[in-house]
Amino acid sequence: MAIILQVALDFVDLHRAINVARESLDGGADWLEIGTPLIKSEGMNAIRHFRKLFPRTTLIADMKTMDAGRAEMEMAAKAGADIAVVMADAPDSTIKECIEAGKNYGIKICVDCINDFNIEDRAVAIEKWGATYVGVHAAIDDQMYGKTPFNSLRRISDKIRIPIAVAGGITSENAVDAVNAGASIIIVGGYITKSENVKAAAESIKRSIRENQKIPTTFFKRATHEGVRQALEKLSTANVSDGSHRAKGITELYPLYQNIKIIGNAVTVRTYPGDWAKPVEAIDVAKEGDVIVVDAGGVGPAVWGELATHSAMQKKISGVVVWGAMRDVAEIRKLKFPAFTKMIMPTAGEPKGFGEINIPVYVSGIRVNPGDWILGDDDGLMVIPQSSADVWINYGMDCLEKENRIREEIASEKSSLGKVIDVLKWEKE
Repeated sequence: MAIILQVALDFVDLHRAINVARESLDGGADWLEIGTPLIKSEGMNAIRHFRKLFPRTTLIADMKTMDAGRAEMEMAAKAGADIAVVMADAPDSTIKECIEAGKNYGIKICVDCINDFNIEDRAVAIEKWGATYVGVHAAIDDQMYGKTPFNSLRRISDKIRIPIAVAGGITSENAVDAVNAGASIIIVGGYITKSENVKAAAESIKRSIRENQKIPTTFFKRATHEGVRQALEKLSTANVSDGSHRAKGITELYPLYQNIKIIGNAVTVRTYPGDWAKPVEAIDVAKEGDVIVVDAGGVGPAVWGELATHSAMQKKISGVVVWGAMRDVAEIRKLKFPAFTKMIMPTAGEPKGFGEINIPVYVSGIRVNPGDWILGDDDGLMVIPQSSADVWINYGMDCLEKENRIREEIASEKSSLGKVIDVLKWEKE
């Protein structure tokens, strides 16, 4: 069969899904998937509505059925779906019941292997039971940890003969990898549905498949530990906070100038109020790109000034955060050295040498460990644990991508945010 482009419409608002569906089809998409969030939000009405609007387009109901197979397949079929999805982790009896129901109600069945444990044996059994398609799927939350579906796809591509669908972080850069690994149906979600130009995104996937080439993309790919800094260049502190369930940032510290950006691994300093010896010594400890984070108790006198700034800039240090006082701010602003401080005052302390470098410190109640990533901008500061930085950043990038799409919808529809995201629907009566 020809390679199929299926667009996963994982929205919670029907009108947004419809707009993206139209643009996707204009860009060459073949099938439309009514995603699980949309089905849970709008029910079978979403499928009925799509069938009325797109009478000749193949519609997939991503039911993610785990039980009551016959009932759910009947619901999907009668609502107008051509294909419905049951999970490979469902009991054997449920999968078999879905396949039988599909024959009865004239609907094809795709069995989604979102868990790759023992996937070869599971796929062979699923084919034997009579499923139309097998899906290989890297879950959205697994993608944030760097998981892709390609290894699982390769493991089963020569074990079964029915068409295989693949989903999970597919972009114009890796769609050809999915095809070359044996997929017949390429399921694309965020790369298309969160794009500012949906039609162009769909066209790029089709072209990458047709020409068997990778087409570079700026967004919609997930960071590894090695790519943290590059990803943070694109993100705001608000993106990171939103992506980590409204994670708290450092408060009561303020940037020295507007349009500021600070990115780097923390070199932490604990010092006594006014003792600027350890902050200065930390400059020699820090490496290029690091951020010095000073806990001076949140009080004065100043422990950082112009001369320390010049020294830090010689080492190509990315910035300084002072839970205490700073001075010489006019000069530091002229130098455009990224700096955040709680207080500004002219009085400096004395270099007594008390304190420690590279130990855990607390800044406005937020723990900062040596090596943690610091991201700062005009909204404030976020501390990102080094051990899970890629996950925090990938969730933050997901938020940024969604906002890019919503911004485009507000502009193109000349509408308001409340109407675009249908905010009234979520208000409690």
